[in-house]
Amino acid sequence: MRVRARLIYNPTAGHETLLRSVGQILNILEKAGYEASAFQTTKEPNSAAKEARRAAKEGFDLIVAAGGDGTLNEVVNGIAGLKKRPKVGIIPAGTTNDYARALKIPREDPVEAAKIILKKQTIKLDVGQANDAYFINIAAGGFMTELTYEVPSQFKSILGYLAYVMKGAEMLPKMRAKATQMHLEYDGGSYDGPASMFFLALTNSVGGMEQIVPDASLGDGHFSLIIVKAANVAEMIKLLALVLNGGKHVDDPNIIYVKTKKLVAKTKNGERMMINLDGEYGGDAPVRFKNLKQHIEFFADVDAIPAEIMPVEDYGEDGKRLVENLEDQVAATDLAASETPKVE
Repeated sequence: MRVRARLIYNPTAGHETLLRSVGQILNILEKAGYEASAFQTTKEPNSAAKEARRAAKEGFDLIVAAGGDGTLNEVVNGIAGLKKRPKVGIIPAGTTNDYARALKIPREDPVEAAKIILKKQTIKLDVGQANDAYFINIAAGGFMTELTYEVPSQFKSILGYLAYVMKGAEMLPKMRAKATQMHLEYDGGSYDGPASMFFLALTNSVGGMEQIVPDASLGDGHFSLIIVKAANVAEMIKLLALVLNGGKHVDDPNIIYVKTKKLVAKTKNGERMMINLDGEYGGDAPVRFKNLKQHIEFFADVDAIPAEIMPVEDYGEDGKRLVENLEDQVAATDLAASETPKVE
């Protein structure tokens, strides 16, 4: 029985380093036991998504997304709506590569990233759904998120994450006038009022920083929701300092920080609010967000991921009760053993 892998790669990513590595990557996939082939994305809209969906429907067992976070997002959008979804491998060659950072995949060398597949370690991760679209790392709305759209692509390539920081510094003085009147409904509560941004995170890596979501857990079925009520330069600088100081921003009164399985995001006065999905424009509010728990299986360097953020296997309700009963039995046995007098 053939086991097939399809490499979907962006030829312009990584200053063409990726393009030069395609042959080696295919050799690694063959070494991992796959019959490997490649598809080079084009300028046609959703090129990677269409090819990922086609390959999945043809029964490919693995799709390897090679490029930036946008290429990976397209691949996920191509397969997330299908009942039978292939495993996904990641070869990062973009600007921030947040998802690869979270999964401890090498971000400097495409060939070393491909070798992660040789370890045969996978992890089932959540996928976010936003109306009819999907995302794998972040969804956001509000004025502060608009800087993503205003950084020219050539600057992203040359300066990387620094380009976003520079643009953010330029936009900060305008923020007081740009706070959006939002209505946000989440598990156990809601928020009505002005906010400079909200975002939902699925991992602990957001915009190249791991302190923004300090207690993220992978594959737990929950988003980390952050609502930023601050709307002036002084407040934003203070929050940024708290982020860099170990993620202490989550305790600030200008922040709402909760875990939720869903979110409804609207504006109150008919204002336009553009929604950012994994760094790209994903339509306008209103949007209903839903967490699809452990929806896609990814290759990752599991050995390098801290145990406390690893997902717990989803056994379903019946299986969960069985596991809990077994754990209770083991605990009772251990307790009885500890209470049994020792015979000298």
